[in-house]
Amino acid sequence: MARIDWYSSSASVAEQRSLFGDILDWLLVPLLLLWPMSVVLIWISAQGIANRPFDRDLGETTRTLARRVVVSTGPAPQRVRLELPEAAAAVLRGDQSDVLFFQVLGTRGEWVAGERDLPVPDEPPAPEGEVRFRDEEFEGRSVRVAYLRVPAALGRNSKAPLVQVAETLDKRSQLATEIARGVMLSQFAILPLAVLLVWFALMRGLRPLDKLQRAIRRRASDDLSPIDERAAPEEVSPLVGAINELLGRLGASVAAQKHFLADAAHQLKTPLAGLRTQAELAQREMESGDGRAVKRSLTQIARSSQRAAHMVNQLLSMARAEDSGEAPRRQSFNLVALATEAVHDFVPRALVKGIDLGYEGPEAKDPHAPRLVGEPVLVREAIRNLVDNALQYTPGGGTVTVRVLADPYGKVVVVQVEDNGPGIPEAERELVFQPFYRALGTEVDGSGLGLSIVREVADRHGGSVTIEATHPRAVSPGTRVTLKLPMGA
Repeated sequence: MARIDWYSSSASVAEQRSLFGDILDWLLVPLLLLWPMSVVLIWISAQGIANRPFDRDLGETTRTLARRVVVSTGPAPQRVRLELPEAAAAVLRGDQSDVLFFQVLGTRGEWVAGERDLPVPDEPPAPEGEVRFRDEEFEGRSVRVAYLRVPAALGRNSKAPLVQVAETLDKRSQLATEIARGVMLSQFAILPLAVLLVWFALMRGLRPLDKLQRAIRRRASDDLSPIDERAAPEEVSPLVGAINELLGRLGASVAAQKHFLADAAHQLKTPLAGLRTQAELAQREMESGDGRAVKRSLTQIARSSQRAAHMVNQLLSMARAEDSGEAPRRQSFNLVALATEAVHDFVPRALVKGIDLGYEGPEAKDPHAPRLVGEPVLVREAIRNLVDNALQYTPGGGTVTVRVLADPYGKVVVVQVEDNGPGIPEAERELVFQPFYRALGTEVDGSGLGLSIVREVADRHGGSVTIEATHPRAVSPGTRVTLKLPMGA
């Protein structure tokens, strides 16, 4: 038993998308993704803002402490000492929130005062008197360090004394948190409002589309008039224009179908009326016992039914050729085989009329015989209609020739059907392609659909069909119908 894969079947069905949902996603998803990034940027900015005033105070403290450093002016090695009164030291260590550490190193890097273990900067030495800042870890705590080299007259191998002041980060973190909290709280209030405004803006922006679809839904099924493009937004105007173009083509197709059905009904009326008349006549003749008259009536009934059947088949062929909505059954086929098959099928009819029906061109079994890619059923119907028309309009003793010619450049294949009949006047050569049109002055019983079918098949395959006289100056100029079909049709 065959297994049905329900998952693959359901997955292959595309889900309907929402324009409103897509636009909302493209607006809100970036907004929600950028919001955490903005929080990080706010926190970094808040830390920078909080550092500035405290760095300024820390630098001033470092300069004040540096002014208390005294360097001896005697011979090397020069002595460095820190003259810091007890009151100043108490103020230096008297911060209630953060802890301050300081360090003074001498001209040879020796410890002079303050914390012995405070790390020394490993970066290139700063110019004397310039305060620099760095972040360090001291006694397991993060600290901000300000340091400078004290300007002094030094010996050749001596370095300027180093003064460092380190401060813990409690006040800085507290201020940065308060700044970030204030900004982020406002963002928490603005974000839902922004989402709500985006929602309402989208609802209002898509309202013209809703109005347009309601107007289309209210239309009658037979109303194919164009939609007013000015009533639609500018961005939707190309879509409305495309719909109007489709409505125009649909209106033309409906009008053509109505005209075709009216003509078909009119054309079928004659053979059907003849059938009814002959049937009534045969019934009366049977009652009167006139066998010969009954036979004649039955013969007429057979002819009328044959004409009606032929016309119905032609109408079906015409409808099939015009049905561009049907998925084309395109395949590669041998055009020569179709042409020779049509000739063979019409040989008995040609013999009855005494017409010389022949074929000129390559053989079907020839490996170089031209092949086409298209719908062989329609192409066969077109060739059969050309041969049928030629046999109908060619008098007894005439000649009908079917040719298949290959284009030397390999782009098209030409099918010609030529006869030596009365021909078609030049003024009517375009009119005969119209459905149910028949050339004036002919007594041939036909439906007037054959060449219309040929034109439809040619158009469907991207080809062309033309009519010309075989012998323009002769009494019977004849007709040559040329059907050109592209090789890649």
